[in-house]
Amino acid sequence: MMRLTLSKADSIGVMASTLCMIHCIATPFLFIAQSCSAACCSDAPDWWRWIDYGFLVISFFAVYRSARTTSSKWMKPALWLSWTMLLICIINESFEFAKFPEGSTYMAAFLLIGVHLYNLRYCQCKTKECCVK
Repeated sequence: MMRLTLSKADSIGVMASTLCMIHCIATPFLFIAQSCSAACCSDAPDWWRWIDYGFLVISFFAVYRSARTTSSKWMKPALWLSWTMLLICIINESFEFAKFPEGSTYMAAFLLIGVHLYNLRYCQCKTKECCVK
């Protein structure tokens, strides 16, 4: 039962991060395909930007659950650090506090996916006692 819960949280985290990345990659192509004037579509609509925050909320709960139940001591800070990096990148993309490299959001999403996959593969509890905290 505990193993199923661990796997589900990491799987949800991988899925949310991957969908977030696909969303970010698709954005320029969707707005180019619209082929409208620069005044009309110079920026993404608000509903499209809110999707980023929806993915952040889903991935927050996946990271929270995975961090609580991982068998590795270093995995908990790695999960939270990668999620925080993604959060900062997305907030900065919305408000432009600083100039980040173009691929920073993708890098943060890849990192979060990688950490979840590593946790899913190598940091699973072998007994029920290891996850009780």
